[in-house]
Amino acid sequence: VQLVESGGGSVQAGGSLRLSCAASRYMYDNGCMAWFRQVPGKQREGVAAIRTDLVSTYYADSVEGRFTISQDNAKNTVYLQMNSLKPEDTAMYYCAFKGGVCMAWRSQPEYNYWGQGTQVTVS
Repeated sequence: VQLVESGGGSVQAGGSLRLSCAASRYMYDNGCMAWFRQVPGKQREGVAAIRTDLVSTYYADSVEGRFTISQDNAKNTVYLQMNSLKPEDTAMYYCAFKGGVCMAWRSQPEYNYWGQGTQVTVS
């Protein structure tokens, strides 16, 4: 599985962006796709995750109510719709995939596949 992110950019506070993560082949029926973000000098943190078969979703408290994770299995793509963006959302955003459930979705070593990242800047 190869993951390619897109959709990052620069936006003013209060604006919106939609990130996309395209998989190179069909994602596992019972996999977990997640978005993480990292600011230079800080640890990478989990933002949101989605169970690809049950479509269960999970969010970090800091983005709950503002971000929405969704998927289009016909396009092998997972999206992160980001609304009401804040300067503190500025980071490099990565998508990642692991087979199995989304329990402990923030545990980064469990993810087998990572994208190259897309930069989001909010001013």
